[in-house]
Amino acid sequence: MMKKNKINPCILIFTLVFTVMNSYGQEVKNDKKPNIIFIMSDDHANRTISAYGSGLNQTPNIDRIANEGAIFINSYNSNSICGPSRASILTGKHGHKNGVIGNGAAWNRNQTLLPRVLQQNGYKTALIGKWHLNSNPGDEFDYWKVLMGAGKQGFYYNPFFITSKGEELTEQGYSTDIVTNDALKWLDKNAKGNEQPFTLFVQYKATHVPRMPHFRYLDRYKNDTIPEPATLFDDYSTRERYAKEANMKVGYRPLPLLEDHDPSTNIYYKRMTKDQLEKWHSYKDPINKEYFKLKKEGKLKGDALKKFAYQQFIKDYLRCVDGIDDNVGRILTWLDENEQIKENTIIIYASDQSYFTGEHGFAEKRFMYEEGLKMPFVMRYPNKIKPGTRVEQMIQNIDHAPTLINAAGIKIPKDMQGESFLQIAKGEQDNTWRKSVYYHYYDHGRHNVPRHDGIRSERYKLIHFYTDDKYEFYDLKLDPNEIDNLYGNDRYKNIIAKMTKELHQLRITYEVPEKYFKPPYAEVKGFKKKSKK
Repeated sequence: MMKKNKINPCILIFTLVFTVMNSYGQEVKNDKKPNIIFIMSDDHANRTISAYGSGLNQTPNIDRIANEGAIFINSYNSNSICGPSRASILTGKHGHKNGVIGNGAAWNRNQTLLPRVLQQNGYKTALIGKWHLNSNPGDEFDYWKVLMGAGKQGFYYNPFFITSKGEELTEQGYSTDIVTNDALKWLDKNAKGNEQPFTLFVQYKATHVPRMPHFRYLDRYKNDTIPEPATLFDDYSTRERYAKEANMKVGYRPLPLLEDHDPSTNIYYKRMTKDQLEKWHSYKDPINKEYFKLKKEGKLKGDALKKFAYQQFIKDYLRCVDGIDDNVGRILTWLDENEQIKENTIIIYASDQSYFTGEHGFAEKRFMYEEGLKMPFVMRYPNKIKPGTRVEQMIQNIDHAPTLINAAGIKIPKDMQGESFLQIAKGEQDNTWRKSVYYHYYDHGRHNVPRHDGIRSERYKLIHFYTDDKYEFYDLKLDPNEIDNLYGNDRYKNIIAKMTKELHQLRITYEVPEKYFKPPYAEVKGFKKKSKK
């Protein structure tokens, strides 16, 4: 009979300890900081992303991010215009704290910024595309290349760029394509075979005015009739005067007319080559001729004009969206071809805000009504966020920076006002998460929209137009389209009082100076005052 070998207890203990330590070390080694690709468009309405369920159009590539990760149903901005929203995303703070309360505000790039925090913790950082803040990016990005011209909005055709290397260049082609080309080149050079984590911001001009789709999309929807939103013909009868007086209506300027195509007077057509301009004319002039014909025949009056203008507006809008979605697909394909990088990369698609695409008869943003307040946000984080996750909790653009800093395993700076939503994105319960968001629009008089702030809870919304000390209140469960202003309704007296108190508390929480919201507020030149009778 064979004798069994006895195992030395000391060897057994050593083996177990070594195995555990080796396993732990391997876990730490594999738990790398995630790469981040943050794709952002301009003025992209939630209802024109098919993942949000409107059925209006199809965006398979943006949907893919949502399907393979999470879609955030209740994602909001803090101030629905380009510069302020972008500043809040970069700083994790409301505009009164980061200094950008309007598009004309100065930009302090020396404050705490998402890319700088990441960079100081080992990340390589880059930004390519639309910037739209009032001084150039700084050394918080290792590389940047931003669109310039047209009020720092950039051009659709043959855009002009400046770079961190001091270059000034015009590139032939279409803006959305070129920004993606440059992003992919940067990834090829800086991501492949590089152990250093990276953060890349890819930022498109589309869908901002003047909406100029690529030629390859101009035939799309040509013979379609795009469904009209339920509130296209809103009469504003229950609202205060502001919605009715706003200069942001569909049909306010029905379409680019023939004389606007003169390259000697139009900066956007001046960018185009002779061949491009001729091709553009071949698509657009027939629509102009139809407009003049119908107008001469008296068929474009009142609602008929709005219907006509809506179709032209929404078709070009969707064509710009198609260009974005195709280019998002190109970035996803690059990740598919680089599987190892893909598995450790957070990819986000967002916009700086949503947009009124005909709702309330509007084609703009600014107002705190849902289409102005919301912003799309979808996020894929392999092995961390389960595919098909649907996040119902309320997030805001001030949360983006804290969330990504948290994902990178870095301590969130104390001066950031937002919170990390990483845990709720992972499906973990958080009973302390916010139940309401604070909004504040400062760009007084632009498009004849006054300053206002407000609070949006899970069911209710209270808006304070503090220039005249007027309020609007909505029950979003019973009135999701916000057509019935219930402020002053006795049935909601207690709820309105509670919301008013909560609004005041949020102002305190976010340290909003009283000078920004306490009436009376001096009217700014350019805003139409109510006539006295």
